[in-house]
Amino acid sequence: MTDRTDTDVAVVGGGIGGLANALALASSGHRVRVLERAPAFAEVGAGLQLAPNATRILREWGLLDEVIEHGVRPGRLVFKDALDGAELTSLELGGSFERRYGAPYVVIHRSDLLSILFRACERAGVELLADHKVDDVIVAEDEAVVVAKGEKHRAAIALAADGLWSPLRGRVSDDSPVCSGYVAYRGALPVSEVTDVDADALTDVVVHFGPGCHLVQYPLRQGEMLNTVAVFASPAYARGEEEWGGPGELDAAFDGTCPAVQRGLAWLWRDRRWPMFDRLPIGNWVDGRLALTGDAAHPMLQYLAQGACQALEDAHCLAAEAGKREGDWAGALEAYQRIRTARTARVQSSARVWGEIWHCDGLTRTLRNALLTDRRLDDYQYVDWLYQS
Repeated sequence: MTDRTDTDVAVVGGGIGGLANALALASSGHRVRVLERAPAFAEVGAGLQLAPNATRILREWGLLDEVIEHGVRPGRLVFKDALDGAELTSLELGGSFERRYGAPYVVIHRSDLLSILFRACERAGVELLADHKVDDVIVAEDEAVVVAKGEKHRAAIALAADGLWSPLRGRVSDDSPVCSGYVAYRGALPVSEVTDVDADALTDVVVHFGPGCHLVQYPLRQGEMLNTVAVFASPAYARGEEEWGGPGELDAAFDGTCPAVQRGLAWLWRDRRWPMFDRLPIGNWVDGRLALTGDAAHPMLQYLAQGACQALEDAHCLAAEAGKREGDWAGALEAYQRIRTARTARVQSSARVWGEIWHCDGLTRTLRNALLTDRRLDDYQYVDWLYQS
């Protein structure tokens, strides 16, 4: 087996979190190698949202202009009732919002963000290895050895950026992903192929929430595409059935919703679906010279739209802590874990609660709608903790 000793950091997984870590550390002067199991670096899915806590980091990395060029800066974040279509409240995302948080809100296609990070990693000198399934990570006192394709990649540290189902998470926790019982259907279509769409869905992030279901829409690629996501609770899952979340349940879950939501269902990909999982927060992400990052560390439900944002925060934090402790990787990983576990635990837990608020029914729905309707449009106090960090 060949020994390779020419790297400081070995990153297991080449998704958004893995490439973000690679870029941040390479830009700080470290030699970085990324090992991705797939034949190519690619993202599956549609759009994602980048709040100011992420776009500030992208600006620092010199990537924000390119992200904006490939994405959209929505005018508002709008919340509506899925049953009657009434607008309940909105968050202005323009001037006062950007001044308050020091960066814009941007929506972008997942594959576009990954491509931007990939090209930035190439410019920074990151070694990017596709088709490299990692078989093992051996942790020693002062190194981590990543075994893949008959080679041992010796590094000062290894980062597990291998996602929700991370095998390497088992080094620090015996937990498993938690199924929410909800399933998502997505679609991203050229605007020219959709008809009778509400105008605000082409300029804003619009969320319709209803009993046990919600629909999200926003534009992508400078307004040339419309991104649609429908999420609902599966009765078949609740009954313990093996097959659940099919198109029939999708239609049944949204029966009785307003015309705008009904139209949106037609723009979904019906041949694929994404069951929604997260995990409970854990306080330990580090095993010697191996550390978790991104969804391997803190998979979260999508209700705060923070999955990619928190992965970028992870990368920014680790690079900063490593920069403060030249060569002291153990100290850097300890500080990274201390800072990030507290922050992401709050985001994970808040996402679960926000999902319950979105999907309530009956009197609770009535109270929720009344509270949101009474909210001042310039009141940002409930998102300061999330966007100012």
